[in-house]
Amino acid sequence: MQPGPDELDADTVNRELSVIRTAIGWWRRQGWITTDPTFGIERRPAPPDKTKALSLTQVAAVWRLDDVGLREKTLWRLLYESAARAEETLCLNIEDLPTADKRGKVTAKGGATEWIHWQSATAQLLPRLIAGRTQGPLFLTERRAPAGTPTNDICPVTGRARLSYRRAEEIFEETTRLPANPLARPEQWEELQGWTLHRWRHSALTHDAENGTSTPMLLARSRHASVRSLERYARPGVDAVARHVAAQDPAARRRG
Repeated sequence: MQPGPDELDADTVNRELSVIRTAIGWWRRQGWITTDPTFGIERRPAPPDKTKALSLTQVAAVWRLDDVGLREKTLWRLLYESAARAEETLCLNIEDLPTADKRGKVTAKGGATEWIHWQSATAQLLPRLIAGRTQGPLFLTERRAPAGTPTNDICPVTGRARLSYRRAEEIFEETTRLPANPLARPEQWEELQGWTLHRWRHSALTHDAENGTSTPMLLARSRHASVRSLERYARPGVDAVARHVAAQDPAARRRG
């Protein structure tokens, strides 16, 4: 039995509300609906974000994973390099990507149009993923879209559907079980958990902060509305602390 709305945690409810409002914003721009059916529904107060960033070593372990398809490689690179929300990124269409500019147009919370930016690794993968397509969802499922799928969520070339957040999260969690639990035995893997796409974004922004990215740039990258929201990324990880300690070591400075 699926849990009812009252049984879901605040993060899940707020995430689902964000996804549906992104879709509603697009439907209204298409003229399909004129009102917001979620008007009056408030986001639930969420407990403080205690998410811990992955270390740079753990991020590198994800890049070294074998048997990862081109779709996942591109999605994970794009998410890390852009520090974008997975829900928004999965709504990208090929028409939203002036790829020569290394940026894409997303519909943010509340329906606002914003831009996300990526780096060379993503820019090299995108043409292979797009494979000559000129329109339709950027990230696709492996199968043709089932009957009743909205037209905007179907690739006009392949007939495949847009990859959902739920499936993308499932794949990331399953694939990262080994790097998340490097000491586990193979027979234990099914019982263990990998990392989440939320933690992946959190790690990208934390690493930005550790590298000295300015507050205005962090706000632009995270697309948060207030500086206070950046506090969750101001907790340096193990790698950053180790680098700081090493830099303060008088003996190390003399050797340098």
